[in-house]
Amino acid sequence: MRPVLARGPEGGGAALDQVIILTGAATLIAAGLMWVAYLHRTRRITWLKTAADRLGQLGNRPGWVALPIGVFITTILTAMLGFIWDVSLHIGQGRDEGPLANPAHYFIMVGLFFLFIAGMLAIILPLDEKPGPAAIRITRNWHAPIGGVLMAGAGLYALIGFPLDDIWHRLFGQDVTLWGPTHLMLIGGAGLSLIGVLLLELEGRLDKPDPDRADGPFMWIARSFAFGGLVIGLSVFQVEFDFGVPQFRLVLQPMLIAAAATVALVAARYTLGRGSTVILVVFAFLVRGIIAVLVGPGLGAPYNVFPLYLGIAVVVELLALLPLIRKPVWWGALTGLVAATAGLWLESLWVDRMFVDPWPASMWPELLAMAVPVGIAGGALGALLGVVLCGEQLPRPAIRRALVIGAVLITAVATANGLRHDVPENATATVRLQDAEPVNGGRMVTAEITLAPADLVGDDPEWVQLLAWQGGTGQLLGRWRGDETESPGRGLVVDHLRRVGPGQYQSTKPVPVYGTWKTVLRVHDGRVLTALPVFMPADPGIGATEVAADNQFTRPFVSEVTVLQRERSFDSPGWLMPAASLLVLVCSLLLIWALSWGAARIGLAYRRTAHPEPADLVRQ
Repeated sequence: MRPVLARGPEGGGAALDQVIILTGAATLIAAGLMWVAYLHRTRRITWLKTAADRLGQLGNRPGWVALPIGVFITTILTAMLGFIWDVSLHIGQGRDEGPLANPAHYFIMVGLFFLFIAGMLAIILPLDEKPGPAAIRITRNWHAPIGGVLMAGAGLYALIGFPLDDIWHRLFGQDVTLWGPTHLMLIGGAGLSLIGVLLLELEGRLDKPDPDRADGPFMWIARSFAFGGLVIGLSVFQVEFDFGVPQFRLVLQPMLIAAAATVALVAARYTLGRGSTVILVVFAFLVRGIIAVLVGPGLGAPYNVFPLYLGIAVVVELLALLPLIRKPVWWGALTGLVAATAGLWLESLWVDRMFVDPWPASMWPELLAMAVPVGIAGGALGALLGVVLCGEQLPRPAIRRALVIGAVLITAVATANGLRHDVPENATATVRLQDAEPVNGGRMVTAEITLAPADLVGDDPEWVQLLAWQGGTGQLLGRWRGDETESPGRGLVVDHLRRVGPGQYQSTKPVPVYGTWKTVLRVHDGRVLTALPVFMPADPGIGATEVAADNQFTRPFVSEVTVLQRERSFDSPGWLMPAASLLVLVCSLLLIWALSWGAARIGLAYRRTAHPEPADLVRQ
């Protein structure tokens, strides 16, 4: 227990004073929330119910739906901005000194805490009413809507990731990767909370204060935006690819795109009818675009791009014209199949033009082998969610359980395959550096590289590149750190090398080898994923010495994780990391189970009370 409780080293977790401050603040806020809830439940205050009901009048929804969703919209956008900013900070300037030393963390923490509060508001607001037939009984006269319970649960799951993240860093060092298990808790809880929001909106839609008042186009658009939020939430696992610094094989990116697109777009098209998928991808594009501009040009951080999803949306809209849509699960599976083939090909046109790492032709056989099963499973799940949201009859329990379990297993197998990689033995690179024009007095170089053996890389690899990152961000963020020097590429430079002969490559632009920059030669061809350091600064915080950028050197290729995740510690017992990862996996599976259980409970309870709206009739 000593490494966890003691003050962590510079590269191994937050200082205890920061942990105490955050814990104290969270405790005070939670106590305030509980006090307001007590006063509301005992009818000693009326302002909370009054505010919720007035907001509900705008959209003809109960107050226990309107206020929580209003809070949720604000908080999830705040958390998303903080999340993208945080990733860019780690890419551009490396590790931080703790949760209070990183400005982006404030946005994430506030966003996730108010996500939890939004769910709790839906739980505490209902007083004299049972919020629908699916509501959960808490006391004799207190019932909570399923969607609110799921929102609160997803928010709590994400919040727990914060203290666990510090424990993780104390045990294993600061593994600067989005796919750290505790990082996946943070982003997974926030992303999956959108399913709870959609379910809560359904509960409110079928319990309108004015049943005779039909929803107008505004509410249809608002529901489309909710599905746009879902596609954004399911896309957060791809963000390393968006910045051009993936630490895993490239074949995972199209699989993740297929999973997010099929679940969100199929569910939206089945629920809302014609044109809904185009509306939601435009909304997702605008939200991600605004955040990208704020974080990149606005805050001086590395740029990021994001999937377009428009081609897959067109595929979904076209297949919705088939009579097969009357059998939603079969239609969803077929749509997932076409989305994971023709839809991904359309998406690849955007990726090849806009992303740092295009998809090479050599990757497509494995790409399809992974994405097609995931797309089929995602399409079936999306259709199942659409059935719930339309109030239609669900398949038999055995079928729907098999669909959910099968989708989880298929995604797990595809992910495990994507994570498998090979580090070639006895492979080296001879690097000859030539000085280029300095930037801010710092050394810039171009390179000529010879790989050994010469056939280490085929004719169409995923990448052979020089990556320089964590060299410092732009002037605005520099003021936060006390360093206003503008760095090349805002702390990130990626140079895809030009092949000039068998095993021989040349630079296409200069890369930095000075200051805090970490410059790495990366090679990825099929299952081969490896790297070697070109320049690494001395880092006393983790006891690392400088790796000098000599004018000529020969170095062996090593596992990429040992270079990109330099702060990571490999000193813990071999069983500890798998055990900790397994614990996080179990918690994640419990969240997925809870969402599935809640959707099924609502679907069964509302099957006879739901009435199709005009948009639903368009689908039929």
